[in-house]
Amino acid sequence: MAGCHSYHIDTTIENRSGAAAQLLEVDYPSASFGADALASGADFHYRFDVVGSGPVTIQYTGANRQAVKKTGPTVYERQEGRLEIVLLPGGQVEFHPELTPHS
Repeated sequence: MAGCHSYHIDTTIENRSGAAAQLLEVDYPSASFGADALASGADFHYRFDVVGSGPVTIQYTGANRQAVKKTGPTVYERQEGRLEIVLLPGGQVEFHPELTPHS
């Protein structure tokens, strides 16, 4: 009897911006996750499953109450791997996906 394979993406958000990030939210196809705050130098880990396909976006309030919203890679159902999101000074964000191709 064959077992089921669970596809998921392990995500790490690294706050390297030099200031706390407030009201942090990551949206992906069919759901979202986040935190009230992420201190400067801190990491946040989350694992999610993709249903459908679409872009990953992150939004948060940074230094000087600056609203930041950035769009990252498109993810697809049955994709798996790792996604690193790095918050940088000046509202910059880097996305580092290491994901298997969608079928």
